[in-house]
Amino acid sequence: MKKKIFLTGSGGFIGKNIKESYLAEKYEITSPRSFELNLLDTEAVDEYFKDKHFDVVLHSGCKPGHRNAKDLSALFYSNVRMFENLARQYGKFDKFVNFGSGAIYDMFSDITDAKEEDIYKKMGKDDHSFCKYVVGKRIDALFEEGKKFIDMNIFGIFGKYEDWEIRFPSNSICKAIYGLPITLRQNRKFSYLDVNDLIPILEFFIENDTKYPSYNICPDIPTSIKEVAETVAEISGKNIEIKVGKEGFGFDYTGDNSRLHDEFKDLKFTPLKESLQKLYNYYLKIQEKIDKNLLMEDK
Repeated sequence: MKKKIFLTGSGGFIGKNIKESYLAEKYEITSPRSFELNLLDTEAVDEYFKDKHFDVVLHSGCKPGHRNAKDLSALFYSNVRMFENLARQYGKFDKFVNFGSGAIYDMFSDITDAKEEDIYKKMGKDDHSFCKYVVGKRIDALFEEGKKFIDMNIFGIFGKYEDWEIRFPSNSICKAIYGLPITLRQNRKFSYLDVNDLIPILEFFIENDTKYPSYNICPDIPTSIKEVAETVAEISGKNIEIKVGKEGFGFDYTGDNSRLHDEFKDLKFTPLKESLQKLYNYYLKIQEKIDKNLLMEDK
């Protein structure tokens, strides 16, 4: 019997990649869209789960707070309520895997090789960071109660279906394809994760119980965004100009993945250049869908 998976956020960047991965063959994935199930509606979620049971909930759905988001109102309320509306269904599912963020360490501070033991030393002032903090606290408490909840602290994930207007790896590639300069406000170090490398990690969490409620999901070696730009320029084979607005390095956004390595012995990551090459090839194939005019101004 295939395990039954309930996936939220199936229309988003990560959700789409999950549905196209081998997990869709290995498991029976149910993934209602927001117009089919409003996760903000407690009564609707209660009714939906009333006669159902899932082995695992993969919660990647959220109200976005990025620069291209159409509505930033009630960001904290919406994301915490969606989590709680699902968490209260425990018993209708056996395990819950939450798609959290490195922002739990405070998005607007220096995050260098952060370890899970440091999570609650800072409490972010912005809604996004504070939401991750509060949900992380809830997951810790639920785990202490013996419930199988896992919080994934995902740092700079990238891949196809991400918003190429604002997400740096894809934005750089799209600009390079059109021969445009690649621009960055300031160089920073990121723990950039290929979305395809997330898939076996999800499989590990689905199939195994964990020692802890929280795990950093990031590669072994961080990279700078300037290195990403230089690699993209090299892949393109063009003389692409790289413009840096401010000299020096901004705050790091990197994590330590030792805890994950200790439990997931087969953990491996795709080399950055290989990942960017595959993503470059993807955008070449869909170039007609990339509006060059939207690349002329940085958001």
